[in-house]
Amino acid sequence: MAKTGVSVKLLVDKQSNRVLFAEGGKDFVDFLFHFFSLPLGAVVRLLTKEAMVGSLGNLFASFENLDDDYMQPQLQKDILLKPCPTSSCLGESSLLHIAAAPASSSASTKFYRCANTNLRCNSVSDGTGARCRQCNYQMSHEMTYVSPPGKTEVVAPKNTGYVKGLVMYMIMDDLVVKPMSIISSITLLSKFNFKDVTTLDEKIVHLYLGLDEGLALLKASLETKNVLNKVFLGKETTVKQEKV
Repeated sequence: MAKTGVSVKLLVDKQSNRVLFAEGGKDFVDFLFHFFSLPLGAVVRLLTKEAMVGSLGNLFASFENLDDDYMQPQLQKDILLKPCPTSSCLGESSLLHIAAAPASSSASTKFYRCANTNLRCNSVSDGTGARCRQCNYQMSHEMTYVSPPGKTEVVAPKNTGYVKGLVMYMIMDDLVVKPMSIISSITLLSKFNFKDVTTLDEKIVHLYLGLDEGLALLKASLETKNVLNKVFLGKETTVKQEKV
């Protein structure tokens, strides 16, 4: 799968070799905000249970390894082990390449009944993993859905993502995101007590946000408040940098 290229500008203090903040556009900010649409199960699966900080990895492994004899008979483990994000706001543009749950639409949903032809069961399911409550046969026979008269088809919105692309955004080391402005930049430099701007260096980071780079940002956001420094100046991921 092709990676999505995004350019992010970093303001770096050369003396301390640290990132003060980043300037990014809609694509990068949408990617960061998309973290909130990921269920915990998806986060653990993406980062792997061995790499998780805390005890969620152990909890995930316990559920994964629990014998089916102890599970509810109609439960599918993938509901928790491989959940899909509930938001379809980004759709295929999600830089972590996780399929988002499609918008609710009866016209695009498939329905199934059980494969038992000897009984007239009235159970119906929107997935093939369930079993009929009457005969316990698997719900695998696809049915034909007919739309009622006058029902309009759901049209997906043209605008995708979470933020507008008309402005640039300031992303702090701890992932505080604000609209970019000259006043906010000056205020921030004053906060850091910078008097000599020659110690500052601007660098363009060409970040090809495929799975590896996306996971590095997601993992760092769960581990530290110095996300930009850990990812862009650390050794967690490789990025190409050039001076402006």
